[in-house]
Formats: sequence, C-alpha cells, structure tokens
Amino acid sequence: MAPYQNLEEYNIEVTNEVKERYSKILDGIGEDLDREGLKKTPERAAKAMLFLTQGYKQDPVEILESAMFAEDYDEMVIIKDIEVYSLCEHHILPFFGKAHIAYIPDGQIVGLSKIPRVVDIFARRLQVQERLTHDVLECINKTLKPKGAAVVIEAAHMCMMMRGVQKQNSVTTTSGFRGQFEKIETRNEFLKLISSKLS
Repeated sequence: MAPYQNLEEYNIEVTNEVKERYSKILDGIGEDLDREGLKKTPERAAKAMLFLTQGYKQDPVEILESAMFAEDYDEMVIIKDIEVYSLCEHHILPFFGKAHIAYIPDGQIVGLSKIPRVVDIFARRLQVQERLTHDVLECINKTLKPKGAAVVIEAAHMCMMMRGVQKQNSVTTTSGFRGQFEKIETRNEFLKLISSKLS
C-alpha cells in the first residue's frame, strides 16, 4: 500500500469511469447535464469521492511503524480532539466529529502526528462509526503493543440529520478499550482528561 498522503493526482481512467457513473446518476434523477452549473459536476464529484475514499490505498500500520521509537515512558499519552470526517457506508452521507485516543507505552512511543494520520486513513473509507472506532483501536494496539489503548469517537451523522429521523442535535459516541484501560480507574482518568480543558 502507498504511504499516507493527500490525494492530489488522480488516475485518469478511474476518474473518468466514476465521472460517467455520476453523469448517469444526475441524469437518472432528472437533472439537465448541459445546464451550466452541472457541466463539470460529474468530474468534481468523481474527484471528491476518490479523495474521500483514498484510505483504501494506504497502510495505517506502515504509518505507525515509520515513527516508532524506543523510550522508557510508561504514563498515559493522549491525543484528543482529532477531527474526523468520514462517509457512512449505508447512505454515502458524511459523518463528522472528534476522536480522542490514548495509549500507555510499553517501551515504544510513536510520533504524535501519526495517530491522527491513522484516524484519517480509516476514516477515508466507507465506514460505520462502530467499525471506525474498532479499526483505529486495533491498529494502535497490535502495532504499538502498548500496556493499554483507548479510543473514543463523538460524531454527528448527516443520515440522521438530513433524512430519516431528522434529528439535528444528536451525537453518537463510541468507545473501545484494551489492556490497562479495561480497568475502571484508568478508564475514568482518561475520560476525565478528555472532558477537561487545560488552563
């Protein structure tokens, strides 16, 4: 798999194929593809979809392994308020929010920027929030082999806000814990720290 990077160059053949499919969708819903505002929409939509799903071609394990360092530190490391943008696999509508991640090193630490990149790689796939939480947690736990790992994701789902029950203020929270975070005291410390603001 390719290393993490923002997609800026697009495979012309794939882009054209996706573009044609968007043209058929727009035609199918009754739109006029010759209308000025829509002339470039299929191409734009194709490039947007390829960008938003680029995580399929990237390896989160490779990202973590590229920046692991031996270090004698065994206290909690927390990266909180990581922005999350993903697409719900059920309706291909966005869900977005924040991830809070912690791990307790066991001889290995990782470059702090790599954790948000791992979140991005998994988020840039068609997802459900539950699996996104699990994927990020398992990747960190299996790759870093820490004493413990924790992931909490809070997100709003456009499929709930724009259609279906149309509840604009609902937020979904998912969580996962491994190792020392399965102990209630450690878990509570983590939850307290991600809830608080440092002065």
